[in-house]
Amino acid sequence: MASWNAKQGRVNFDKRKVKTALIIPTYNEVLNISKLIRALKRLEINLKIIVVDDASPDGTGKIASAIPDVVLISRKGKMGLGSAYKEGFKYAFAHGYDVVATMDADLSHDPKFLPKMIAEIKDNDMVIGSRYVKGGGIIGFNFWRKLISGTAQFLSRVLLGINIKDATSGYRVYKKQVLTKIGYSSILSEGYSYLLESLYLARKHGFSVYEVPIVFKNRRLGLSKISGLEILKALFTVIRLKYKSI
Repeated sequence: MASWNAKQGRVNFDKRKVKTALIIPTYNEVLNISKLIRALKRLEINLKIIVVDDASPDGTGKIASAIPDVVLISRKGKMGLGSAYKEGFKYAFAHGYDVVATMDADLSHDPKFLPKMIAEIKDNDMVIGSRYVKGGGIIGFNFWRKLISGTAQFLSRVLLGINIKDATSGYRVYKKQVLTKIGYSSILSEGYSYLLESLYLARKHGFSVYEVPIVFKNRRLGLSKISGLEILKALFTVIRLKYKSI
């Protein structure tokens, strides 16, 4: 397991296992959540699964709550991805977790990559499951999704100086010190922009980021949460952070 050493400013790891809290935000993922959790439970890692559900009308939260050893944080309405991360982080830290991970609920993030990502957190402050490093890839993106993703990566590098191949990936592992230092609970961005801003702040504070190659599979069941509004928010976030840094 892991323990926080404040004097040395790092996390000390038991080489056998790392105690990790995995945060999965959900909204209308009834077709995917059970399959995902079953796959996660088959992994040989010390994992606490925390589902943060935004009052899914399809019953996603009810299904998650019925699975043994799964923590459900049930919210009153659709409050967004950024605030779901914040609530998940708050719960994890309050319950003694020094390493936290995040992933999507739609099976686009394959659980098989998680053990490698957790292993790499020993020598890094933050680990990203990356679609764009050697060995990574994407299955099922149409031209529109490729354009959106490529534009986001380009703007993050050129305007914000984020020298990371996949700045918008939600498949991540963090050490507690990263999130507390960047003030995770006070980040302004909502939705998918939260991913971009949290990474920008982590790099600004000098934290190390390592990218593990993953193969991203576009969802097969359920509806995508990416919208035109989310794209505009991401663009606004980049401009706001750029202006703020000048």
